[in-house]
Amino acid sequence: MVPDIGRGSRTHGLLVYLYGPGRREEHTDAHLVGSWDGFAPDPGRDPDPQFTLARLTAALDLRVKQAGERAPAQHVWHCSVRTAPGDRRLSDEEWNAVAQRIVHATGIAPDGDPDGCRWIAVRHAEDHIHIVATLVRGDLRNPRLNYDFNKAQAECRRIEKEMGLRRLNAGDGTAAKNPTSAEKFKAERTGRPETSRETLREAVRQALAGAADEKEFFTRLREAGLRVKMPHAPSGDALGYNVALPGDRNRHGDPVWYPGSKLAPDLSLPKIRLRLAEGTVEQAAPSAAEGRPEWSPPARARRSATSATERAAVLLDGDADDEESAAQLAGVGELLDAVAQTSPADTRAELAAAARAFERATRSHVRAERADTRALRSAARGIIQAGGALGRGEDGGTTAMLVSTLVLVTLAAARWHSARGHAQQAHASRQAAEHLRTAYRQAAATPMRVLHDQGRALPEAQRRAHEATLRAVLPDQGVRAGGVSAKTDALAATLAQAEQAGHDPEALLKQAIDLRELATAENVNDVLVWRLRRIAQLPAHAGETPHRPPAGIQSNRTSANRTSGRNVPTAAPRPAVFDPRSRPPRR
Repeated sequence: MVPDIGRGSRTHGLLVYLYGPGRREEHTDAHLVGSWDGFAPDPGRDPDPQFTLARLTAALDLRVKQAGERAPAQHVWHCSVRTAPGDRRLSDEEWNAVAQRIVHATGIAPDGDPDGCRWIAVRHAEDHIHIVATLVRGDLRNPRLNYDFNKAQAECRRIEKEMGLRRLNAGDGTAAKNPTSAEKFKAERTGRPETSRETLREAVRQALAGAADEKEFFTRLREAGLRVKMPHAPSGDALGYNVALPGDRNRHGDPVWYPGSKLAPDLSLPKIRLRLAEGTVEQAAPSAAEGRPEWSPPARARRSATSATERAAVLLDGDADDEESAAQLAGVGELLDAVAQTSPADTRAELAAAARAFERATRSHVRAERADTRALRSAARGIIQAGGALGRGEDGGTTAMLVSTLVLVTLAAARWHSARGHAQQAHASRQAAEHLRTAYRQAAATPMRVLHDQGRALPEAQRRAHEATLRAVLPDQGVRAGGVSAKTDALAATLAQAEQAGHDPEALLKQAIDLRELATAENVNDVLVWRLRRIAQLPAHAGETPHRPPAGIQSNRTSANRTSGRNVPTAAPRPAVFDPRSRPPRR
């Protein structure tokens, strides 16, 4: 059950709308289900609705007129209350009880108070009512409406439990402001898929992702095509910022400006400055473990981001303090925004949906302070600067590698939030994980199919040796290598390529398992494939040339082979030169 509260100054205009046909003829059988005394005139049940509408307006506004100048300018309190999709249909009597409980809980008309505000509840649809009250009491004082929305939310949670309705997650005051009804109708009227507020919120988040400083952030906003207005103090310092969409104007022809704080609590200029100061990005070249010169910049950036994401997941599942974990969540949110902006076309929609969902998970009452998020912010910056992946070859393979790890970190975020009672944030994290799983299946389809084919094509003796390694190292991981199976073909192919590149397969597999738990993975085999390929510096696109590790790793592998008594052929070193024939042609 969802309440939505607003204020206004025209009682008659609101009643005309509620008893009218609606903007899309959606209002049917408008009638009263409750009122302050149970005897208010009902235009929906009167043969002369216009006359009765005037009587009802006069009755509601009586005390407002008596209070004169003492009445508030915004004297109309309007609260719509809607049941969740799938809930049973409530009767008029039940909706009356709901309305009475909400006006009592919010202080509009407390039970037993003869001087409570006048109010009515109008029903013109099966799933919701509108409560209208005028904000002058019988003693001509104004009601105390502090935290009325929070109180209405809390009462709705109790009503859901008692009436057997779908129980929604309780809010905590950290969510972004929802678009108003007027904003929604304007978006529909102008043919936009979402409101200006929602479009601007996403654009500001994307401009912030990996920005090095305040100047770069505002430059990105303008480059994205947004209008930006910044009020300044006499000293010349910016006091805040406002953004508007080109062409979005009000009835007077002026741009519709939104302050950053009205888009989301963490998008105000002070909050943005705090994030930029604490998570200053570093512009560093990829390390030897994360990039090879023959790989494209998007591929190297995604490998670097995968490592940073793994570390964030470990922190969320580990013993990091709450402030550090909250900061990691904000960093993961930035990384998701960066990936969504630069993702291949086939995964872009799902990754954008994941970023929008996880945005809610980045905000709670736990303050993200005294934390180092430079690794995640630098990874986001690297992805933005490297540009988009084409979706094939090494670029597409590393997208699948990164998205697989992002699934695990969003699930870690869901566990972290659930342990602290953050219901909405935990739900948002799980939603993001589902979108990421869909994106992963899209990104990984081709490289995993190639790996499966390579695993099935391995010589019998070599395949049996790697299956034995899997059985020995993964007894409790739900991975079984008994016989040729599509479930382990990709793993076997990866171990074979790692061995060809000079690694000890068994030691490498143990290292991949020890990175962090695998219990939450939807597909343990896939997670291990990408971890192995990243650690061993194998191409994410299985058709490319393996990379030999440094000499120290080579000697460890040789020593391990001598100890185990296995006779494994070693491949001649390959020059670290990019061969254009090793990649599929790009269109």
